[in-house]
Amino acid sequence: MNRKKIIPLEELAKELAKLKKQGKTIAQCHGCFDLLHPGHIMHFKAAKEKADIVVVTLTPDRFVNKGPGRPVFNEQLRMESIAAMEAVDFVALNRWPTAVETIKLLKPDFYVKGPDYKDRSKDLTKGILDEENAVKSVGGELYITEEITFSSSNLINSFFSPHSPKTREFLDGFKKTYSFEDVANDIDKMKDLKVLVIGDTIIDEYHYCVPLGKSSKSPTISTSFLRSETFAGGVLAIANHLEQLAGTVKLVTCLGKENTASDVINKTLSKGVDVKFFERHDGPTNVKRRYLDKYMNIKLFEVTFMNDHHIETELEKKVIQYLDKEIAKYDIVIITDFGHGFITPGIIKHIQDNAKYVAVNAQTNSNNYGYNYITKYHKTDYISIDEKELRLPFGDNYGDLESLVKKLQAITKAEKIQITLGQEGSLWYEKKKFYRTPAFAGVVKDSVGAGDAVLSVTALCAYLNIKPETATFIGNCTGALAVEIIGNEHPVYKKDLLRFIQYSLK
Repeated sequence: MNRKKIIPLEELAKELAKLKKQGKTIAQCHGCFDLLHPGHIMHFKAAKEKADIVVVTLTPDRFVNKGPGRPVFNEQLRMESIAAMEAVDFVALNRWPTAVETIKLLKPDFYVKGPDYKDRSKDLTKGILDEENAVKSVGGELYITEEITFSSSNLINSFFSPHSPKTREFLDGFKKTYSFEDVANDIDKMKDLKVLVIGDTIIDEYHYCVPLGKSSKSPTISTSFLRSETFAGGVLAIANHLEQLAGTVKLVTCLGKENTASDVINKTLSKGVDVKFFERHDGPTNVKRRYLDKYMNIKLFEVTFMNDHHIETELEKKVIQYLDKEIAKYDIVIITDFGHGFITPGIIKHIQDNAKYVAVNAQTNSNNYGYNYITKYHKTDYISIDEKELRLPFGDNYGDLESLVKKLQAITKAEKIQITLGQEGSLWYEKKKFYRTPAFAGVVKDSVGAGDAVLSVTALCAYLNIKPETATFIGNCTGALAVEIIGNEHPVYKKDLLRFIQYSLK
């Protein structure tokens, strides 16, 4: 019987239209409702007292971004649980990230929210304002209930946490010293920064296939092509992340005349990023074409299109001349060195000698393995690399990590160094002291670009002298969100980062 309450949105819209013609009033409640508690039950009852018909629309699993392991209960279980409530007449699954489109479709008389939304300024996403405008546009009104409040996230973090005991212990300790407001204030300081980011452009192509098996006449693995997606990678992705946080972002990069990929860049690069493109005549814009098993999301192999020789001397001079005029305008210069030819020794020297603050990532990847070491930098302020990128320059696969960080600091003169450790979290070094922070990721959909996202936010933290404990916490929260994004499909949005942090600290 309860399942009959669960109907598709379009069907629900038609049913509600009929009921309104009969003089019935409609109240719509909307949310995640991941863990039903007394507050939710009282909320639905309050809505029933206000209107004849109560409709509950749910956030789909794919749009629930409240932290690792969320939602605890999938969308089908959540719908069935709510449908069992006597006060609820209909339940439907939303198709969009917010309720705005759903409100316009269902046209409720009352859009019902709990007392947490009474003060609109406390809504991190500012979505309540858009939802209020949506319900007014269809002739309805926003109705705030007054029941006692409970926190689903607090209950979930206490009893259903996906984290290891070690991570829970860290979060419990962190919460005793730092509040959500403390962390949010630190992030808010970034909005006034002027950032210049320079590095290699990469176009990431994802080609999804179905493996068919080995060819009968050769050892070749045969696949059937399904579809492809193209994303802005490399320095483009980092610029998109930075645009979410900093006030001014200037991107300096190099495209290839053989294939500028300008159509992809125009579609995927944030409009808030100011750009300066240089062009090399001896190659294409860097493209990494990955072939993946569609069902397991496993990369089968990769094909790259690039000229990874250093750009020609004349082009290098033009870049340095441009930087010479521009670099003093920016608080911080972030070098994203993927080892694909744009970041030359001459450009490195000019930035190190002239920038107010230099943050660097020199990446090791399959195209530059053994040739692009962080140790080529000798005058930096902040470095963010992974463990392998630390070990390779010293030829030390098993040595003490902290000793290697100290060696790197002696070479690069970096005041602050972060080493990302994958599932083990991160290690931060500052003022001869080490800080370890666990990882907060749940499901890892794609690790490509996660380190770039972490660099983007922690470089700003380092410049602002945000406390190491907070800087690494913010960085690892960013990384947890980044690994849920396929191929830099979009940046880590500031609103999602704040929401993730807020729910993690409940």
